[in-house]
Amino acid sequence: MRYLYALLLCASFVAPVYAKQPAYTVRSTEIKQQPFSDAATVATLSEKASVNILSRQGGWVRITSESGNGWVKMLSLRSDNTAAKQGDTGLQSLLNVGRSGSSGITVATGVRGLSEEDLKNAHPNPREFEKLQNYAVSKAKAEKFARNAKLKTQLLDYLPLDSKS
Repeated sequence: MRYLYALLLCASFVAPVYAKQPAYTVRSTEIKQQPFSDAATVATLSEKASVNILSRQGGWVRITSESGNGWVKMLSLRSDNTAAKQGDTGLQSLLNVGRSGSSGITVATGVRGLSEEDLKNAHPNPREFEKLQNYAVSKAKAEKFARNAKLKTQLLDYLPLDSKS
């Protein structure tokens, strides 16, 4: 149970913090005035254009570049691996949710996997793991929290097996 709490707490801190993180475009892409597919286009970036990431909102990234400033789709960029972010554990890239247009349609964007180069260049961060251990609680503390929050135990039956399985 305490690991579940630790995992949930960790997930709440997944939001990335960017401070002019260098990146480059993986394809020709448009810079938008706002983080929506149907927003006005500010400029177009060619493939492998250098940009600096300022912030992220869902599946969109606010950038600065020689061609202009604005928003581009997150999947159009790759981080410049030569400038690793301080404190980056890589968790923020696991799952991102963003709006695809001004209509408010929500889409989920997942990571397709790690490349061989990513795996070779991976570095564990023992200090971050130690910090995570500070969020673990005992069963007694978790039960006390549940009582104080007036949470109730609810047993659920397994779903019946589908005849197609």
